[in-house]
Amino acid sequence: MAKDLTAETSEWIHELAESWVQVYQKSLTTLVLLDIIHDQGPITVTELRELFSAQTKWSITERGLYRTLKRLADADLLAVDKLPQSGPGAARKTFAITAAGKLYLELIKKEQIR
Repeated sequence: MAKDLTAETSEWIHELAESWVQVYQKSLTTLVLLDIIHDQGPITVTELRELFSAQTKWSITERGLYRTLKRLADADLLAVDKLPQSGPGAARKTFAITAAGKLYLELIKKEQIR
């Protein structure tokens, strides 16, 4: 803690920084996921989650990942295919980037580099 800051101010600054990091991570999650899917081709959620965590060192809940992927698929940025299921349980899905998703990713990257 800096000598000229009160404990209350220091605590507020820590909370402010943590809040900024959370917003930053949420904003970049879409970019990172699209980039991984673009580079890896059709990919399962399990593979995607592992690569996301390895590249960012961030954790993402399965629920949060599915929510983000659904939002991107609903916006036609991702294509979803169900894999044949050999037994009971939910069908596994693979995700691939669409032409619209490629353009979206390209535009975001171009703006990010400015």
